[in-house]
Amino acid sequence: MKSLILAVLGLGLLTGAARAQAQDPSGTYLSESGETRVRIARCGQAYCGTIVSVQGDAKDVNNPDATQKGRSLVGVQMISDIRPSGDGFTGQLYNYKDGRTYSGKMTFAGKSMQLSGCVLGGLICRSQLWAKLN
Repeated sequence: MKSLILAVLGLGLLTGAARAQAQDPSGTYLSESGETRVRIARCGQAYCGTIVSVQGDAKDVNNPDATQKGRSLVGVQMISDIRPSGDGFTGQLYNYKDGRTYSGKMTFAGKSMQLSGCVLGGLICRSQLWAKLN
């Protein structure tokens, strides 16, 4: 009986470790439109997502800060303070197309990331499915 309990506990620990590893959001993702590639990596205690390539006008022309409007979008931290929450992650999402920052939710399944930007405390959200490249 004692060995059965130890086996069940061991299996639980292994399952928990596998689940924690599966929840690592690190990698490079391609936006649903195919226009933007973002690399998610550790940033201190959280994760962040930095733009690595953009098609079309690659300047931050919609940034509300006039001094940032001429900067290149490549290198901009588009996703910040990503932290585990429930069955996914939460953080802040910068939308360079409208210059606004939104509350964000991310869930991961296989080679994809469901990314949702929300307003009004999560009442209204718009979602996209991004493909993991590596």
